[in-house]
Amino acid sequence: MISLRPSGFDELGLRRALSDRMLPLLVAAMAFLAALAMAGWFGTAALSRHWQQGAGASLTVQVPQASEPSAHGDQTRLAAVLTLLTGTPGVASAHGLTDQELADLLRPWLGQGIGQGIGQGIGQGTERLAIPIPAVIAVRLTDSAADLEPLSRRLADAAPGTLVEDHGVWIRRLAVLTRSLQACAGLALLLVAGVAAAVIAVATRAGLSTRREAIEIVHGLGATDAYIAGRFAARATLLAAIGAAAGAFAVLPILLTLARMAAPFTGETGDTSDTLRSALGTLPVALWLALPCLPLAAAAIGFATAQSAVRRWLRRLP
Repeated sequence: MISLRPSGFDELGLRRALSDRMLPLLVAAMAFLAALAMAGWFGTAALSRHWQQGAGASLTVQVPQASEPSAHGDQTRLAAVLTLLTGTPGVASAHGLTDQELADLLRPWLGQGIGQGIGQGIGQGTERLAIPIPAVIAVRLTDSAADLEPLSRRLADAAPGTLVEDHGVWIRRLAVLTRSLQACAGLALLLVAGVAAAVIAVATRAGLSTRREAIEIVHGLGATDAYIAGRFAARATLLAAIGAAAGAFAVLPILLTLARMAAPFTGETGDTSDTLRSALGTLPVALWLALPCLPLAAAAIGFATAQSAVRRWLRRLP
């Protein structure tokens, strides 16, 4: 059977019913926002994972009266603690902070006069504070899940009053903050998807109203509801996919800029002179995999929304 319908013939006038300007532009804006929400989701997860690995594998040990003899009397309290730490399985390194390093840490809080008399007092002259400063040891662990209670007891036996801080409270707070931010990003994605569906539905209904007479004629000549809904859905799917692809492409410069800014916080130590390559490497792999899914998701939303809107509209025809 030979079809007399010319190739590309638009008997429903869909090019006028669904504009190829406004709908893709609105979907592109939704895709832009969705990409930012996904970047927030994956970026927060990556930063949190990096910080938890760093903080979870580190300890801060404070040794008061570090220069006095230890409980065993053969070493100073500081030397005894350092010896015990370096000989403990699971401890990668133990570094006692120098007076200068302690002064650098305290200077933002106690001013520029800090630097003299660390251990006996802080500052000189009118700025001197008669506060004994404990020795501080920075410890790196090979296993962030190690049980620190036995180590704390051994350190207290060698040098009573030694304080071990494992940053566990801060890690738990960071985990809660990460989950909260990811929940906000997920909610934003749901809202963007809902708005995109609403935009496509409104555009489809407007197109149906514009082409009502043509649709009624074609429907009266025998065109099925599935055929008419399929034609509208195909048009909406194409426009939504084009718009989402444009939005995903438009957001790339912003994501690369944010990745460049976040690089120092993720421990990136690559060649910073190659800005583009450094930023590309900083973006989470999961985000690179998710961005191409935006046009597919927009196309699916466009297809389902247009199909539903057209079929409901056709059921109300006399």
